[in-house]
Amino acid sequence: MNPTREDRQSQMAGTQTIDRSNSSDKQEQLERYREDATDQALTTNTGTRISDNQNTLRAGVRGPSLLEDFIMREKITHFDHERIPERVVHARGAAAHGYFESYGDWSDLTKAAFLSGNGVRTPVFVRFSTVQGPRGSADTVRDVRGFAVKFYTEEGNYDLVGNNMPVFFIQDAIKFPDFVHAVKPEPQNEIPTGASAHDTFWDFVSLTPESAHMVMWLMSDRAIPIAYRNMQGFGVHTFRLINVNGESSLVKFHWRPKSGTCSLVWDEAQKLAGKDPDFNRRSLWEDIENGDYPEWELGVQVIAEDDQDSFDFDLLDPTKLVPEEQVPVQILGRMVLDRNPDNFFAETEQVAFHAGHIVPGIDFTNDPLLQGRLFSYTDTQLLRLGGPNFNQIPINQPLCPFHNNQRDAFHQHILHRGRASYEPNSIDDGWPKETASAARHGGFASYHEPMSGTKVRERAGSFADHFSQAALFWHSLSETEQNHVVAAYVFELSKVGRASIRDREVNEILLNIDSQLARRVADQVGVAIVGQGAPTQPTPSPALSQMQLLSGDIRSRKVAILIADGVSESDVSDLRDALQKAGASAKLVGPGVAPVTAENGATLIPEGSWEGLPSVVFDAVFVPGGAAATNTFSGDGRLLHYLLEAYKHLKPMAFSGTAQALPGQLGLPGDPGVVQGATASDLFGDLQAALEQHRIWSREAQIARIPA
Repeated sequence: MNPTREDRQSQMAGTQTIDRSNSSDKQEQLERYREDATDQALTTNTGTRISDNQNTLRAGVRGPSLLEDFIMREKITHFDHERIPERVVHARGAAAHGYFESYGDWSDLTKAAFLSGNGVRTPVFVRFSTVQGPRGSADTVRDVRGFAVKFYTEEGNYDLVGNNMPVFFIQDAIKFPDFVHAVKPEPQNEIPTGASAHDTFWDFVSLTPESAHMVMWLMSDRAIPIAYRNMQGFGVHTFRLINVNGESSLVKFHWRPKSGTCSLVWDEAQKLAGKDPDFNRRSLWEDIENGDYPEWELGVQVIAEDDQDSFDFDLLDPTKLVPEEQVPVQILGRMVLDRNPDNFFAETEQVAFHAGHIVPGIDFTNDPLLQGRLFSYTDTQLLRLGGPNFNQIPINQPLCPFHNNQRDAFHQHILHRGRASYEPNSIDDGWPKETASAARHGGFASYHEPMSGTKVRERAGSFADHFSQAALFWHSLSETEQNHVVAAYVFELSKVGRASIRDREVNEILLNIDSQLARRVADQVGVAIVGQGAPTQPTPSPALSQMQLLSGDIRSRKVAILIADGVSESDVSDLRDALQKAGASAKLVGPGVAPVTAENGATLIPEGSWEGLPSVVFDAVFVPGGAAATNTFSGDGRLLHYLLEAYKHLKPMAFSGTAQALPGQLGLPGDPGVVQGATASDLFGDLQAALEQHRIWSREAQIARIPA
């Protein structure tokens, strides 16, 4: 049914004419902009039907093309301009739609409407990203991950723009351009892409002690998450919540993944960058398409206004975290991502987040990095999205009505009515008008925080301790995680050509964090230790170790079932069924993608080949029994390499029936992750227990003895 003139006017008027009273899903609002070309004529952008889209208008069949061909000119012009500047940082991203559901009425903390009652649902759009690399870089590089959430609340859009690490490299926004310039590819050759292992980054951080804590996180396993659904998220800064009585609390925001927090191992991450550079975004997309929706809980650490000076660090310092042992995390609700974008460019690429997009009940603090972000984000969107009307792009539009006297500029979509584009006015009876601040559903009013001081350019003395929390993080890690941190520092510093930079990082940074850490790194990067180092031994914080953050189940785990002609069909089907009941999934992986005939004559269809779906994209590997299949496995080097690689990456491996001979053939030492049984049903319990542990960390000591 074609729209009427009134329908078109309503559409062009944007949110001004839409009833928002029952709008609980961003998808409903986006329907006005969604195109379905099924059964529709091909037209120009102005609606003229096209009869020939194959040939340019010419003066004769072999003559010159004519300038009057408006169809060709429109098509080529649009093509020439269809790319916009990528983000300077966070360019590589993936996103999804979903909802946030409040667990209760949190009016004692905040008057924000989306936290006003049990079961209140708010549409969200979430974008995950890497920081350093361009749009074409790989997902699995060692890097910080962005974790940005746009809440489409009834009071306006609220953007919680954070990272998967709770701290940052710098304390003051004036240093952000310096940090980004240092970590980006070096200017003389634009190398390396998506990596911090180069001279300019380590030169900067070795000269900037405030970065020590964040660099420790970057060198940890947190920098190579196995999936977006397995990342924690943090607001980084200290924010302020205002309750219905106008009372303020200081808060730190936390996102906790229901699937557990876990990571890749470094060799696996490097191989994935080549074999599947879209590994994280593919996993997010496929999980949502398969109905296995990623889920997080939102929590806050709440600090009373009067207690903000009771810590041995400054709450306004973004290089510091609040240990959960001192201030527990209070869970407020959950977020579920249940719908993929319809168009990557229109949604994922054009979404505009801003730390300054807040709603009544949420406010800022004087964190000097946060204060700079409040300027930077809008300034960035003006360039990327072509002017100040970027909030009219469908993915950025709020669900609630929006009215003001801002007019014109690039890409203005709204046909504003009325004569007055100023306030106050009498011509249009004063509309739109201010809303008085009130306890609920009032206009936004900033918290009345007392302020005084002299204009200065200096840091507070409370920002001066750069190493205590870096040491806290180091001593909170398990021995395995510490080994990974050491290996990361060695890998990165080995890529640094200037010996003076390596020396400074070891002796002026690492030695002030922990002498053992410094010596272990120094021994492998050719640096002589000078001095004794930090004597302190902080009390560990278990919440900082990923070993303490597993989910306790195997939901969302992915298992490769290796098949060949003669494989036991019952083993295959039994394991798939058991995994599905436990919330995990499996894919059949064969020598190629041609059908495989099982031992009982059944036909099995591989979902990929041994080369096309390598072990690095799975959490575990299962080899079913079947004499003929086992014979094929034993004689195929590709399959044997598949198994050795899975073992090297510490993954659970299961073998049933005749396939139990394979671990011995490969010389694999027994451990809790090498599971064997007469049938798939016999071994599933042990396989499930191994999968719950994510990796077989005790195996690392054996890796050096296994052929590459």
